[in-house]
Amino acid sequence: MRVFLTGAAGFIGSFLAEALLVKGYEVRTLVRTSSSLRWLADLNIECHYGSLWDKNSLINGIKDTDLIIHAGTAAKANSEQEFNKINYKGTRNLLEAVLESGQKINRFLFISTQAAAGPGQSLQPVDEYDSPNPISNYGKSMLEAELAVLKHKQQLPVTIVRPPLVYGPRDTGLLPFFKTAKKGIIPDFGARSKYISMIFISDLVRGIIKAAESEKSHGRIFYLTNPLPVTIEELARSILKVFGKKGFRLKLPSVIMNSAALFSEGIDSLTQKPGLFNRQKLREFKHNFWICSSKRAAADLDFKTSVSLEDGVRDTIAWYKENNWL
Repeated sequence: MRVFLTGAAGFIGSFLAEALLVKGYEVRTLVRTSSSLRWLADLNIECHYGSLWDKNSLINGIKDTDLIIHAGTAAKANSEQEFNKINYKGTRNLLEAVLESGQKINRFLFISTQAAAGPGQSLQPVDEYDSPNPISNYGKSMLEAELAVLKHKQQLPVTIVRPPLVYGPRDTGLLPFFKTAKKGIIPDFGARSKYISMIFISDLVRGIIKAAESEKSHGRIFYLTNPLPVTIEELARSILKVFGKKGFRLKLPSVIMNSAALFSEGIDSLTQKPGLFNRQKLREFKHNFWICSSKRAAADLDFKTSVSLEDGVRDTIAWYKENNWL
C-alpha cells in the first residue's frame, strides 16, 4: 500500500510518516523546496516536490497511491486570508486533483482540529453530532476545509479526524508552557478552571491510521482524544512533578493577556512571521471548556489511548532536555 502524505515535515506529519513505515506502507510525501526535512532525513520515504497550489504536482504526486492523508494545514498565519488560502483552498485543490486524476483511492483522510468545532459550554464534552461553532480564523478556515471534504463524500471515500491539543516530542506549540512551568509558575487565569482535552502524539497517529484503514469511517468525523480532560493547573503540576519542584500561582488578569497579545502581534508584523500568541488565540483561550468526546472513535474504530498525562509529560520533557529545548 502506498500513501501520499502532506505535511510530513511537521510535528504530527513526521510521526505519522514513521508510524506508516512501521506498518509496512510505502510513503510518498509532498514537500516544498523550502521545507525543513530534519525529521524525515533518516526515513525511507519518497519526497515529491510540489505544493498545494500546483495542481499538476499534486496529480503527479498521488499517482499509483492507495491512501491520501492530508496533514498539510497551518495553525499559524498572518491573516484570515492566509488561513483560508492554506487550509481551505489547499485542501480543495488536493481534492480536485484527486478527482481530475481519476486515481482510485481507498481513503482520503483529512486531519482537522477541534478548533473547527469550537469550544463547549460546560463539562459535557462536544461530539461529532454538535453543530460546529469555530471562534477563530484558524478554526473557521479548517471548518471550511472540512466542508469541502464532506462535499465530495459521494465521489471519494473521505474521513475527517479532529484532534484536540496534541503534545509530545518535537512539539513547539506547548514548549513555552513547559518552560514557564519549569520555573515553578502555575498560570492563574481567573476564578474558573480551564478544562482541555489532550492527546499524546503516539496515540494520535495510531488513531489516524485506524481511521484511514476502517471500513466504518467513510464519510465520518472522529474526535481522537484522551477521554479524561485536564485543567491548566493539572498540566502545570504534572510538569512540576517531573522536575521535582513546587509551584506558585501567578495571576494573569485579562488586561495583561490583552497587552501581551497586542505586543506579540506587533512583533509578528515586524518579522512578517506568524507567532504563537495573538488576539485570535486569546479569544480561543478565554473559553473554559475545550473538551471533546472520543466515544464514536472507541465504538467504530476500537480506538483508545494508552499514554497517561503523567507518562506523556515525562516523555516530552525527556525529549526536550535531550535536544536542548528545555
